[in-house]
Amino acid sequence: MANFVLVAGAWLGAWAWDEVVPELRAAGHGTHPLTLSGLAEKRGVPAGQQTHVGDIVDEVERLDLRQVVLVGHSYSGIPVGQAAARIGDRLARVVFVDSDVPVAGESFASGWWEGRERFEAGLAENGGCWPPLTARDCAGQGLGAEQTARLVGGATPHPGPALTEPAVLTRPLDELPATYVKCLLDGEKPPGEAARLLTGERWRLVRMDTGHWPMFSRPRELARVLLAAAAE
Repeated sequence: MANFVLVAGAWLGAWAWDEVVPELRAAGHGTHPLTLSGLAEKRGVPAGQQTHVGDIVDEVERLDLRQVVLVGHSYSGIPVGQAAARIGDRLARVVFVDSDVPVAGESFASGWWEGRERFEAGLAENGGCWPPLTARDCAGQGLGAEQTARLVGGATPHPGPALTEPAVLTRPLDELPATYVKCLLDGEKPPGEAARLLTGERWRLVRMDTGHWPMFSRPRELARVLLAAAAE
């Protein structure tokens, strides 16, 4: 039996996995969707990137989980990748779902397509937070009207320090058993560091013909991908 620790990306909480969890449980696995500090029902709790790494490690240790499959979506690949390197032999596999991966000394903002300064200026203009996504952000991502409304309606502002603090790696990521899930409607190729890591022996690429939020657009298919990753 695997224990899935599921961490959604920016603006989202544990609720984002509601349609994935039943499929994993039906297959006999433990499921632990996690809300990071400062988001969803934890909105208002001060949080930086290392707070989020701690949230994940603490959940694994508090529940004394073994055979852990850590799943990080989008932004959360950054803290999940760091946490995976810290939980030792509790880790069975890490799965990055259309996500960033941590790079030592760099942050989410470091790789922002408009540049770090532009991104940080936007945070400052919005009280130090990244404003929640809108329906326009969801266009072209394989989401129906109901799915878009649920995604946008549940999103909360994302704490800025989590996006600007640098990653701290205690173990090279290429040493970890990993699966990278690329959602093709959000671009055909994994981002630079993930692409490099996928050339290694311990990383595997899986493609999904859907958009950036597969837990909403293709939850059953995503669950099958996660189950296959756990079985490796």
